[in-house]
Amino acid sequence: MSEKRLNRLEATREKMYKSALEKGVLSYDTIKLSEELDQLLNDFQYIDADEEKNKIE
Repeated sequence: MSEKRLNRLEATREKMYKSALEKGVLSYDTIKLSEELDQLLNDFQYIDADEEKNKIE
């Protein structure tokens, strides 16, 4: 995984955690950040699987 992707995942996770502490886990902002983090993780999983496939070939 690229360093840029890792940094973005970590920054989004930290924002979500901070939002949850300050606004609550059910706040709109926290939920939007959670959805963004989910998408980043899904993208990572897809890219990581693709990279592994290319190593095998």
